[in-house]
Amino acid sequence: MDVLKERVKTMASDYAAEIVKIRRHLHAHPELSNQEFKTSQYIAEILTELEIPFKSGIFKTGIVALIEGKNASKKVISLRADMDALPIIEKNEIDYRSQNKGVMHACGHDVHMSSMIGTAKILNDLKDEFEGTVKIIFQPAEEKIPGGAKFMIEEGVLKNPTPTVMFGQHVYPDLEAGKIGIKSGKYMASADEINITVKGKGGHAAIPFMLIDPILIASQIITAMQQLVSRNAHFNVPTVLSFGRFIADGTYNVIPDEVEIKGTFRTFDEKWRAEAHQKIEKIATSIAESAGGKCEVFIDKGYPFLVNNVAVSDRAYQNAVEFLGEENVVDLELRMTAEDFAYFAQQVPSCFYRLGIRNEEMGIISNLHTPTFNVDEKSLETGMGVMAWLALKELKNN
Repeated sequence: MDVLKERVKTMASDYAAEIVKIRRHLHAHPELSNQEFKTSQYIAEILTELEIPFKSGIFKTGIVALIEGKNASKKVISLRADMDALPIIEKNEIDYRSQNKGVMHACGHDVHMSSMIGTAKILNDLKDEFEGTVKIIFQPAEEKIPGGAKFMIEEGVLKNPTPTVMFGQHVYPDLEAGKIGIKSGKYMASADEINITVKGKGGHAAIPFMLIDPILIASQIITAMQQLVSRNAHFNVPTVLSFGRFIADGTYNVIPDEVEIKGTFRTFDEKWRAEAHQKIEKIATSIAESAGGKCEVFIDKGYPFLVNNVAVSDRAYQNAVEFLGEENVVDLELRMTAEDFAYFAQQVPSCFYRLGIRNEEMGIISNLHTPTFNVDEKSLETGMGVMAWLALKELKNN
């Protein structure tokens, strides 16, 4: 395996410049969730050139490619990269800045795709060196509930052939390029979108006694909601309830008829999640009714919490140490962010890990989902090499 490891490292180094070009093309041409048509076409053209068989059009823009080694049916490993971008105006002054105004790869999906193409090249070159099949999934709509993973699964992406182990990779701005991070067990939270509309009776702000003020009601609702976490959350179950939108379309002396509130609820326990949904609705409607108003609550249930299979993740950790060195593989903490890879992890023993992309000397320190987000492109070499190595090691694991 030492010889094979060095071959993977050499290939990752040799392909790095090409993969950087691919990443920059993808970064310059981002597409929103469920609109990844040109992105899908571009990936399909590359796979065709590499003579890697694939099927496209899964959940509109998704792609599944197969790299078959010797004795292809012996074992199947699946690898996943997401494809969509975010509705953000990019502020980076770079040659490959987004050409689609208001759309940006601010979550690193351009890195995920390009790195995966590098992994595919490596594994395709080495297909005579392993037994089994590597199933590569390019998935749309990760950023938009209910998530592309759910629909790809419904369309049979995990069948014919069915993987026994699955890996996903995501950029991580807190970790230096050249490193990766892994956490076994529960890792990322569930995510639900809270939509509340408070209805009252608007009018002149100088005569509030003649009105039913939805702004006051909505403010009381948000304040009361914070007790949901501090007073009701189950012991040892991390929970977040935050509100990011409060729209009351009045003015200095005009109180509106209604207020719109949007927020997110995240946790790690399905029973508590269901209870919290009921409590959110009851708190909101009760407060509104007590003040003479009305309240409509709609909770859009999003991704489940993500659990990394302990055995798969522990093997991945040791295999990553073997490939990168112990100093370049770190233990991760629980995260309240969410990922629709969780749907895959519910079906297949999986490991979803983090790829370091930070470089303080280069000024690459911005967080995910920000207009100045960027990556140290040396991470692409790490990303494609590590994922190829994890797949090869897992294929050889009995």
